[in-house]
Amino acid sequence: MLQVNSLNLQYGDKHLFKDISVRLNGQDRVGLVGVNGTGKSTLLKMMAGYQETDFGVISKSKKSTLGYLPQEFEGFTPGRTLRQEAETAFAHLLKIQRELDEVNNELSAAAPNSPGFSDLLQQQGELQMQLDSSDFFHIEGKIEKVLSGLGFSASDMNRDCDDFSGGWQMRIMLAKILLTHPSFVFLDEPTNHLDIESLTWLEDFLKSYQGAMIIISHDRAFLDNLTNVTWELSLGHLTVYKGNYSYYITEKAERMAVQRAAYNNQQAKIQQTMRFVTRFRAKSTKAKQVQSRLKQISRLDILELEDTESRISFRFPPAISSGRMSITVENLAMNYAENQVFKGLNLELNRGDKVAVVGANGAGKSTLVKIIAGHITPTSGAIKPGHNCRISYFGQHQAQELAPDLTVMQTMEQVDVEQTVTSTRSLLGTFLFRGDEVDKKVMVLSGGEKSRLALARMIMSPANLLIMDEPTNHLDMMSQDILQEAMKQYDGSIIVVSHNRFFLDGFVNKVLEIKNGQASIYEGNISYYLEKTRSGTDKNKTDRTNKQTGGSQKTPIPKAMKSKEARKAKAAARAAAAHRLKPLKKKLAAFELDIEDLENKKDSLEQLLADPELYQNQEAFADKSKEYQNITKRLDRIYPQWEEVQEAIDLIEAESAAP
Repeated sequence: MLQVNSLNLQYGDKHLFKDISVRLNGQDRVGLVGVNGTGKSTLLKMMAGYQETDFGVISKSKKSTLGYLPQEFEGFTPGRTLRQEAETAFAHLLKIQRELDEVNNELSAAAPNSPGFSDLLQQQGELQMQLDSSDFFHIEGKIEKVLSGLGFSASDMNRDCDDFSGGWQMRIMLAKILLTHPSFVFLDEPTNHLDIESLTWLEDFLKSYQGAMIIISHDRAFLDNLTNVTWELSLGHLTVYKGNYSYYITEKAERMAVQRAAYNNQQAKIQQTMRFVTRFRAKSTKAKQVQSRLKQISRLDILELEDTESRISFRFPPAISSGRMSITVENLAMNYAENQVFKGLNLELNRGDKVAVVGANGAGKSTLVKIIAGHITPTSGAIKPGHNCRISYFGQHQAQELAPDLTVMQTMEQVDVEQTVTSTRSLLGTFLFRGDEVDKKVMVLSGGEKSRLALARMIMSPANLLIMDEPTNHLDMMSQDILQEAMKQYDGSIIVVSHNRFFLDGFVNKVLEIKNGQASIYEGNISYYLEKTRSGTDKNKTDRTNKQTGGSQKTPIPKAMKSKEARKAKAAARAAAAHRLKPLKKKLAAFELDIEDLENKKDSLEQLLADPELYQNQEAFADKSKEYQNITKRLDRIYPQWEEVQEAIDLIEAESAAP
């Protein structure tokens, strides 16, 4: 068990933690959540002992051990190979083995009747028993299993750790933690440097892990599949929810509704009291009552709404009209010196297709999208854009490539498109750059702010093919949800590289897998792809794989097969339309319920305001008038949104009905 008692941390006027107390039990699997900047990583560092706290604030049982994976890692001891570094996870057992070897050498040189021989025999037995009980003789198998699961090959075992990139070094660190099998595992964004294959392996490994863990992650599916408790940090307080992330979202919405109602009631009472104070403050006959009301307010425990934080809220501009075919990739190959990344790669992207590109790290995902975007020239093959194809590209390191000396506003002004200052400020406002924040220099922005700025810059220019490489990096889950919804509603085509399964599942209809230099298309979302690849079946994989289209001559298709394919295509189009319509119709129904409710309230208020008796009570009349104005404003906001959704539904239905 690990206990946090009355933890406080303050930077200037900001309270990061206010009297936090919580307990981590032996089998708890905790998802630590909260918007960016709430102190999740700081809390994990404190619990792991990497940041100092007052004595006794954080305590754990003496026999328990702890493994901590930080977001950033400084590197390993120079000169060690991957295998040697992994073996350090068993340093205590290797030390026992060395001691045993020394005792064996002494025994072989000593006579049975010599002094101390019996002591050596006893020491040998004790050391051997420790090794036998520790499963020491399976160390090599364990190391190979974990390293292989995290994506390392047999040829990597003798490579120097310094030769690996930062992302792969984080995997080595993660492997060492898993191999030591500590009582508590603390993981800060463990999925950041993993591809989907390694991520699913890690998930399966941790499911059977015997021990407690705390995970910070922006991967909703990862948290949902692994955690049974959620800790939320907000406004310096920690709230415990007895369930995974999806449970937390539902439960939080209910708690927020109760909290908001209590807050509104308290605010209404305070306003009513202050109106009394303002009205009678100058009257000596009411002085006692005024003082009494002021004391009531001073004694109140003022309620505070949880910081839901501003959320980015945007939609991509309507896609420029284009032909049926968005882009065609024919027999594409890419080599770097003697290293072949992929060959014979073929892809047809229709208007409205949304494709996820997946594969192991180093398979060539980023290289492929850079080639399609025109940023890299392939070794061979052709990229054929469809009629009026306009591409907008968001690279994996786009945020880091922004000019540091420019302000947020100047960065946007670099885009070659006619845009007024007002419209640019409006767009930046939806990405949380408001007021003077547009004059901030890029160099002082956080990673999340840079990603939001890069996204804002990307969507400034209208396009009909979005190419995005890891767009959710540095975005919290609320911002990911907004981006996912925008991509779901987008009427153009999308090619996206991401390892975030929940994010991709919300809008993709095809998966392009790059593996061993070859490419395969799966017709469906990420869940379908994972199901098929895990089970080893791929019946729905399209025939447009490299086996058939790697430069081979086309075989004539029988008429009956063409008809069958046409029916399949129509059925797929209807299914895709239904998939796109479902969230729209749900949103439309919600709007209609809101409109009906608001219209009824508006009618009732109109009748009340027409009553002469109400007019006699000026205070009540003013309250009702204000309520009427608020409802009118809400209706003015909702009607255009309702019309947009209805138009989108009509357009999809018209397209699906077309021959």
